[in-house]
Amino acid sequence: MQLTVWTYEGPPHVGAMRIATAMSGLHYVLHAPQGDTYADLLFTMIERRGARPPVTYTTFQARDLGTDTAELFKTAVIDAHARFQPQAMIVGASCTAELIQDDPAGMALAIGLPIPVIPLELPSYQKKENWGAAETFRQLVRHLTTAVERSPMAGRKPVCNILGPTALGFRHRDDVVEITRLLERMGVQINVTAPLGATPADIARLGAADFNVVLYPEIAGEAAKQLEKQCGQPSIKTVPLGYGATIDFVKEVCALTGLEPAPVLDGVPSRMPWWSRSVDSTYLTGKRVFVFGDATHVIAAARVASEELGFEVVGMGCYNREFAREVRAAAADLGLTALITDDYLEVEDAIAALQPELVLGSQMERHIAKRLRIPCAVISAPFHVQDHPARFSPQMGFEGANVLFDTWVHPLVMGLEEHLLHMFRDDFEFSDEAGASHLGGHGAGAAKPAVAADAVASTEVASVSSEIVWAADAEAELKKIPFFVRGKARKNTERFAAEHGLATIGVETLYDAKSHYSR
Repeated sequence: MQLTVWTYEGPPHVGAMRIATAMSGLHYVLHAPQGDTYADLLFTMIERRGARPPVTYTTFQARDLGTDTAELFKTAVIDAHARFQPQAMIVGASCTAELIQDDPAGMALAIGLPIPVIPLELPSYQKKENWGAAETFRQLVRHLTTAVERSPMAGRKPVCNILGPTALGFRHRDDVVEITRLLERMGVQINVTAPLGATPADIARLGAADFNVVLYPEIAGEAAKQLEKQCGQPSIKTVPLGYGATIDFVKEVCALTGLEPAPVLDGVPSRMPWWSRSVDSTYLTGKRVFVFGDATHVIAAARVASEELGFEVVGMGCYNREFAREVRAAAADLGLTALITDDYLEVEDAIAALQPELVLGSQMERHIAKRLRIPCAVISAPFHVQDHPARFSPQMGFEGANVLFDTWVHPLVMGLEEHLLHMFRDDFEFSDEAGASHLGGHGAGAAKPAVAADAVASTEVASVSSEIVWAADAEAELKKIPFFVRGKARKNTERFAAEHGLATIGVETLYDAKSHYSR
């Protein structure tokens, strides 16, 4: 466990809350001190839910530690059952309560409630949020799902389960809508979508499906393995995130079910392939991109960036170590070494060193990119409330491919617009003294920005040597370089001057450095 300002994942009991909050008819009794009840805010604020999570806390205090905290837990379980009348209950301890070793699982089972009570063993000091969600979902499947004898698929519609979407998941709500539509267009019937929107009774009938679609392996990978073991259900391995991956997904489903892919793939309803080849996008070809987040979205984003948008992926990594092997393999295919870390400072150092032109990451990387003045698009949890939009905005499927194009390309296009404004900054209409044109702020009396954008960019890039001086003509020439690569140009030029013993950088030095590093 590491103390830090930001964390990519919470403790595993937060993952269990994500499962409970996504479902109906399931209640979570959490043995926890008063300070561990903060998790409610994650769902009511970030996801803007209309109801609080179905969680009952024992909320013991310091003075209770000298008495019987076990009795507090038993009372909380009995009261929660009487008040909420759930179909099933999960019980466990938070990271702090784990230290007092009250054994919530044993106590809950001893009470003898007339509903399934599923104990959770979530080691808070070894595991984290995604693992906690995956283990909770697996235990629900293990305890509630029963095997069903299925008839052959020939002559009837194939039936599948959609597994993985949870509360507080990145665009999970919209991904489910998009993939449900896609599967139904293919002729596949949906049996259960879980955990999101499911009940314990729905979990019990997961075994009636012919196969499972795993949208988020971090959440549903272990549950799918459990279903294969208990019910003999195969799983679709391809995650339909990106245009090419969605085509692969359709083909894999058809290969398993015997359906014909042509009706779905002919006239694919996605504008992304054409737009990525259009004239407007030629400016974006070869842009250097850094990708970081959860493994599922990072692997998919790296493929979309390199194969579908023509970007150059210069760095990638993930924070969930359980999927380090998969991310390392994807990075190796691109000739890269993956960064596997949950320390955002390491990620910041990597981004600063690589100087990419676009960052695809989580809320953490957005803050880092903003500080380094690099365009950024959020592709993964953890995310901010603005990344949980009210509108329909999936990441998966063919419509999701359109959303990816818009989300990733627009920051770069806006960067080009800002570059053009800088190019024409000496024009009477676009100069800093002119003020905002949309406010009619022209002329000498208009407001002047406190700090020019390129001045901020200059101060944020550390010089190789404090002894090196930039001549005025070289500074003027440097300002003609796009702002999002200006820092790298300054850094390389100063390194070139230091290596050649130059105390002053002129225009010639700037061009010599450019020629040197372009070879």
